[in-house]
Amino acid sequence: MRALKNGIVAGLLLMLAPCALAQGLLQPEGATGFEAKKAVVTKRFMVVAANPLAVDAGVEILRAGGSAVDAAIAVQLVLGLVEPQSSGIGGGLFLLHWDAKERVVRSYDGRETAPQAAKPVRFVDPAGRPLDRYSAVASGLAVGTPGALRALELTHRRHGRLAWPRLFEPALRLATNGFPMPRRLGLLLAGESSLAKDPAARALFYDASGKARKPGAILVNLEYAKTLAQIASGGAEAFYRGPIAAEIVAAVRGHVRPGDLSIEDLARYEAKERAPVCGGYREVRICGMGPPSSGSVSVLELLGTLERVGFERAAPGSELAVHLFAEAGRLAYADRLRYIADPDFVPQPVAGLLDPAYLNGRAALIGERTMGAARAGEPHGAVAWADAPDTEVAGTSHVSIVDGQGNAVALTTTIESQFGSRIMVRGFLLNNQMTDFAFSPEFEGRPAANRVEPGKRPRSSMAPTFVFDREGRLQAVVGSPGGPAIINYVAKTLVGLLDWRLDMQAAIALPNFGAAYGPTFIERGSAYEDLADALEKRGHTLNFSPQTSGLHGIERTREGWRGGADPRREGVARGE
Repeated sequence: MRALKNGIVAGLLLMLAPCALAQGLLQPEGATGFEAKKAVVTKRFMVVAANPLAVDAGVEILRAGGSAVDAAIAVQLVLGLVEPQSSGIGGGLFLLHWDAKERVVRSYDGRETAPQAAKPVRFVDPAGRPLDRYSAVASGLAVGTPGALRALELTHRRHGRLAWPRLFEPALRLATNGFPMPRRLGLLLAGESSLAKDPAARALFYDASGKARKPGAILVNLEYAKTLAQIASGGAEAFYRGPIAAEIVAAVRGHVRPGDLSIEDLARYEAKERAPVCGGYREVRICGMGPPSSGSVSVLELLGTLERVGFERAAPGSELAVHLFAEAGRLAYADRLRYIADPDFVPQPVAGLLDPAYLNGRAALIGERTMGAARAGEPHGAVAWADAPDTEVAGTSHVSIVDGQGNAVALTTTIESQFGSRIMVRGFLLNNQMTDFAFSPEFEGRPAANRVEPGKRPRSSMAPTFVFDREGRLQAVVGSPGGPAIINYVAKTLVGLLDWRLDMQAAIALPNFGAAYGPTFIERGSAYEDLADALEKRGHTLNFSPQTSGLHGIERTREGWRGGADPRREGVARGE
């Protein structure tokens, strides 16, 4: 089959050289296999995350009487130890919180910020050309001010029940006593070329001969333990001021490709509470994170478009379903690329993008054949920014939690690229979040909304999501890593859950599919490959590639809570 052969070639090229072009989606973290999983049902509480040890930490905290936020903090601290390629205290996060008693959704922004010394031409060479993305990522230039700990501390003050130091105990035990290297971390280390250049990372992850330690090898991270102990006793302030902050700045500025992060940048960082973005789909209400994340806005726009093109008539797994989903995605991604950025710097037309009249107009553009490439629309309140190429990739993780009182957390946390900037300090990796900004400050004579500016937060695709039924009860919690593909991953799961009436585990396990700026992608090796001929007849150019999502979700059932973990990663769902 010609489409299959071409798609495999395209997929391999994307894996080998995920260049930051607007034609298609950058690939998420590397694939490490697919393991079928069963849904898990509990009565009181549930934790779903990317590693069993992290899930155990969350369950321990909930059993001790902790809140959903308390458990999320414990999970994050362990993930930074056992899944360091994806997230950690050297990165940022978005956290969605549901207060079951007050019946209120709140969203918290712990996204990294650009150093005050940053200039719009940060990733442009003297000739005015954008830098090579790989050289930009593994550098001090890529490091933004970490925001994770400030956001965790803020949410703990507002929604925590246990004492702050108690939440550090699971991670401290593992870092001090050691743990078997997870299979996924070992496989990704084996294919990583830049991390071993960092002395601290080399000492932790590689043996005396310079080879990556194998899965199952016992890792002890005493530096991380010392760092956590200081933050446990001194709060986030111990991270943002004093010796830890000084070492972060020294590592960034002392890199062979130095950055400009300063002590002042760390000291002045603030996490923010922002208004969540909510919208209707069918008979439910969906809420998520607003800008500077494009994730939930784009998910809602995609679903709102599907609701207007007869998607309910498309059978699960059919070529019509893939066609309509891909076309709706093209329209949402086109708007995302032009408009979404930090709302403190750029006016955001969120209401205009989700206005029913605007969605009607966008839906009218979808026909029997693919549009191939979509153009951004002109929603109310929009400014004519440039269509800047997308540079976001995925070193990210998602956590879904419901506690014994019915409170919930959807936490998506990241260091951006796989292994971040490849700079390790005090036992944790620093982010490369600056490369989520547009590399060129303007295109075709117009400024990019997502251009670099001092103190600005780069656009993200993270989409922590809550679903509520007609009575306003929490129905589902879900999210995923995956860079820009997060939008398609989360929307696919919601379609499976709400339209195709699958349980959470089955909806997560559905093949990943969709489109953004170019080819229609279908998860390589999935049953959806058989749809290639029918999709080609509609004009689709196809790309078969791994599409390694990391979806983790929870849904309400009559018995309690039912959780699902992505079979493409090592996550589990547990509770009681």
